[in-house]
Amino acid sequence: MSDPRSRVVVVTGGSAGVGRAVAREFAREHARVAVVGRDLGRLAATKRDIEELGGMALPLQADVADATDVEKAAAAAEREFGDIDVWVNNAMTTVFSPFVKLEPEEFKRVTEVTYLGAVYGTMSALKRMTKRDRGVVVQVGSALAYRSIPLQAAYCGAKHGIAGFTDSIRSELQHQNSKVHITMVHLPAMNTPQFDWCRTKLPGNPQPVPPIYQPEVAARAIVWASSHQRREVFVGWPTMKAIYGQDVAPGLADSYLAKHGYDDQQASEPVPPPRKDNLFEPVPGEFAAHGRFDDQAIAWSLQSWVDLHRGTVATITGGLLGMGVLAWKRFHRSR
Repeated sequence: MSDPRSRVVVVTGGSAGVGRAVAREFAREHARVAVVGRDLGRLAATKRDIEELGGMALPLQADVADATDVEKAAAAAEREFGDIDVWVNNAMTTVFSPFVKLEPEEFKRVTEVTYLGAVYGTMSALKRMTKRDRGVVVQVGSALAYRSIPLQAAYCGAKHGIAGFTDSIRSELQHQNSKVHITMVHLPAMNTPQFDWCRTKLPGNPQPVPPIYQPEVAARAIVWASSHQRREVFVGWPTMKAIYGQDVAPGLADSYLAKHGYDDQQASEPVPPPRKDNLFEPVPGEFAAHGRFDDQAIAWSLQSWVDLHRGTVATITGGLLGMGVLAWKRFHRSR
């Protein structure tokens, strides 16, 4: 891997939410970060964030649902900063709605942004990385890539799709003995602005299913994954529980979500009118990394720390076991 302080990174959906937290985290490593998004004001704000933290920034206005836009962004990043070392596919959108109330164009748009946006980003990244035989693609996944929930059929389908095509590409890269690495980081519920600007057809205001994590928890895992050869990274205990629970008892999960999945995803207060959404156009405003759930959000995950520091944990555990054995021997010798 190249020196993290000089890495060139592209982050899609990087002007708010998890993407903005990821851009800031790379900036702390003094990386050169190309931020892809639709809203010029938030792109400019993210550029200031990156530069204040010691990185270099390139704001790139693009719609990831347009393959031509994505390719132009990739070319601009390389013209300005040089070879791309890391590409993070983070852009997403969703609609909170029962499936039968979704319009075809709404389902299509969620799929184009969330799924095809990742496909197009991966295409542009691998087009460059495979020629040089180096680089990392990070797919921002979700517990919902393994265990779907009601009221977000389009988004869940898109995340499942990303996991599926990523597995296919990973095998192709291994077949070619390529040194390009592709990984997927699966997230729990996050405190991001998406719940204020996503399209919804629910009576109650959309909300993440607790426990909720701050976007920096995800950002640290994504940046870590960009420089470690891990196939997948699970962030937070709820992610592990959802993924492994789906393996063990999917029918039980169906029943639980049928009973609780509706109420857990909406607050008791009604959706405030008028409500603009970002499904087809960006919503103006000073949205940043955090959403409106700071008072509930968790800033650190023990599970995530342990997962990212397996070597350290193994060393400490081994040391403690060794000390325990020695203490046991001494105790019995002294009797």
